[in-house]
Formats: sequence, structure tokens, C-alpha cells
Amino acid sequence: MHLDLFDDKPLWISTEDVEPLLSLDNFLDAYGMQGEERESWINTMCEAFHFKPRVPHRVIHGGEVIDLGGVTLEVVPTPGHTPGHCALYFREEEILFLGDYDLTSFGPWYGDVNSDIDQLLASAEKLRSMQARTWLASHKNGVFITNPEELWDPYINVVHQRDQKLMDLLKEPRTMADVIDARIVYKKKREPKEFFDFGERAIMGKHLERMIKNGHVTFDGKAYRRV
Repeated sequence: MHLDLFDDKPLWISTEDVEPLLSLDNFLDAYGMQGEERESWINTMCEAFHFKPRVPHRVIHGGEVIDLGGVTLEVVPTPGHTPGHCALYFREEEILFLGDYDLTSFGPWYGDVNSDIDQLLASAEKLRSMQARTWLASHKNGVFITNPEELWDPYINVVHQRDQKLMDLLKEPRTMADVIDARIVYKKKREPKEFFDFGERAIMGKHLERMIKNGHVTFDGKAYRRV
């Protein structure tokens, strides 16, 4: 996040995603940052990302069509990554901006407090079905001038693979510390510890939350158990 590079530009954002940008505390709350990791991220957000509170000039809504003067922009609601995540479709040029549905080998991020795995999977399928001539993503490869169809299955399957690895781990009762130490997301221990431990807890916490909701896992206040 480097919104500081665009201080002189109006900020448009979806209604659901306004709150985290209003203050650094709000931003860290939206990620569920706790304890030492929160202190570490305060420094990171200020020093590396130059975080500044921003109040949007305009809110946008999924399904809205915006005339930019010669270019028509369709706001495509794609919640899951965040509750208000939107893709952008530029109709005349047939350009689809995928945002954070980036088709990387790492897979999707859904570790925010209000992220939702089921919404994310539905949004990924929606984007996959949309026709375009050019696809833009926020990370890594960035620009696709041919249909990236072959990347969707591996990208989506990362979610299912994490599910399966977690269920295998829960053959025995496990604490959250055990789940973090299993390194299902990042494969091995990495530094800085505060960042990568947070990522493991945030993402696998969403899997556990979903498994409990679906009746596949129970939690007794200390350990998670497979049903």
C-alpha cells in the first residue's frame, strides 16, 4: 500500500472498505494484528509504506457503471479478499483489472478479519468467467495479454490444498500455536517472524473458522479437533 504516492489524487473506494483507511489503528484492527506483531507493523506501515489516514472523496458500489469521459468503467463486486473488494472492467478496451485476485502461485490472501473464503471462491469463479482482451493484476505477473485461464485452477486449488493439509494435521488435537508451526501457508519458517506468524494465524484461522461453521472441526477453548 503506497497511497502516499497519490496524495494529490482523489480516492475512490467501496463503502465496505472505507473504515480501515481512516486511521492506522483501524487498519491494524482490520488485519487482526495483536501484541508484538502489531507494534512491528506500526513501524512497517509508517516507515516502509508511509501510511497516512485517508478519507475517500467518493464511495463506489458493486454494479455501478461510471462514465470517465470516453471510457466506461464497470465496478464488479468481488468480495472475499476484503468485504468491499471490487474488480474493474473497462468496457471499450475490454480490460479487466483483477485487483488482488492476482493468479500467483502463492494463492489468494483472505486473512483480514472480515475476509471470507466462500465469498472469495465465488468471486474468483465470477472473474474467471468474464470475457476480456487484457487482464491486469496487482502483484507479480501483473499484465496478461492472453487469457490466463490455465492459472485459475492452481490459484483456487491453493485454498483446497490448505484445507486438506489442515484436516490432516487435525487428526490429533492441535492448538493455534501448533497450526502456526505447521507452516501450511508459507511452507517453512521465515523472517521476520512477526510477519509470517501473523500470516499463518490469519489465513489458517479463516480455514478453522469455516470448518467449525460447517461442523467439521470443534474448538474447546484450547485445542481444535477434527469431528
